[in-house]
Amino acid sequence: MKINLAVFFGCRSVEHEVSIISAVQAMASMDREKYNILPVYVTKDGESFTGELLFDIENYKDIPALLKKCKPVTFLRKGGKVIMSGLSTKVFSKAKEIPVDVAFPIVHGTNCEDGTMQGFFEFLDLPYVGCDILSSAVGMDKAVFKDVLKRFNLPVLECVTFYAREYAQDKDKIVEEVIEKIGLPAIVKPINLGSSVDISKANDKNALLDAIDLAVSFADKVLVERAVVGLREINCSVLGDSDECIASVCEEPFMTDEILSYEDKYTQGSKKTGASKGMASLSRKIPAELSEERTEQIRELACKIFKALGCAGVVRIDFIIDTQTDTVYANEINTIPGSLSFYLWEPTGVPYKELLDRMISLAFRRQRKKEELTFTIDTNILAGVKLSGTKGSKGSKI
Repeated sequence: MKINLAVFFGCRSVEHEVSIISAVQAMASMDREKYNILPVYVTKDGESFTGELLFDIENYKDIPALLKKCKPVTFLRKGGKVIMSGLSTKVFSKAKEIPVDVAFPIVHGTNCEDGTMQGFFEFLDLPYVGCDILSSAVGMDKAVFKDVLKRFNLPVLECVTFYAREYAQDKDKIVEEVIEKIGLPAIVKPINLGSSVDISKANDKNALLDAIDLAVSFADKVLVERAVVGLREINCSVLGDSDECIASVCEEPFMTDEILSYEDKYTQGSKKTGASKGMASLSRKIPAELSEERTEQIRELACKIFKALGCAGVVRIDFIIDTQTDTVYANEINTIPGSLSFYLWEPTGVPYKELLDRMISLAFRRQRKKEELTFTIDTNILAGVKLSGTKGSKGSKI
């Protein structure tokens, strides 16, 4: 019997379109002999739709027209199972119900990758692929991520963080603190966005003000860290769970500017072909031209970071090499990386179809471990409870 696999993508995120690309890529590579794939497109308004047309990337050129041909759905627990139920617009029609065995979130950014969607699955008690609530939330918050790594003595750049309200109340104070503690040039980042959305480099005070103004328009909290001059960015993916994990080959992405931008990541491959292939279209060197010792150092660091956060599934960890000091720093983690970093696993002998299989197997393994734990206890505490004032509530409406 096939496994009913619900693939969630889209969502209320600035990385909405990137999620669509990643999900369509993945669904095209999934084993149809093993899985009955249920595409679940979540709109920017939070509505969920399913339908065969969601498998074809060409149909997303006109999303309103696409959704008119798809079915709105919701998810609920019923009879000990999780059900995908159609939302019928007809009063007397019966909604179609399909049991879901496992969820595969292929979402990027806030309101989904940050633990929000994972919490939804936990609430339903539905097995799901990838990191849990805590590791997803920590991975999305760049400052908390740094704090956790410091706890484990793993290398990160120092930073200054502040809230948008603090900045609005006293811009000069914040800027002076950044210059004093971090110096210039500096990198300014919204605390919880991915895909290099609105990350800026500031070489002087005016540029710093502009960069922060931009960042606070996208996030309530901002992080500023030292800009590494002459940096090399090296990325490495990790696959596994809390029991065991392995690292992929390393890659070196190529930048068109001083920092790796959203355009570098997602639009470079579309300039010639007219269509983006997500992170798989980024100009890069695989494997990165590093010494064997440096390669192993980064791969070991990647696994240590994966374990420190309690990750599961596939992640991608981005590192910075300061070429002036020859020092490696962990930059950030992508708990659901663009294109699921399949391009880093194929050189290791793990084709995309197998990578997806492993991720789904890890989801079921976590669920089996979870079922061995105790979450409720039988008591008769309510049997003798009497609350004062209950008579006054007689006739109240709910």
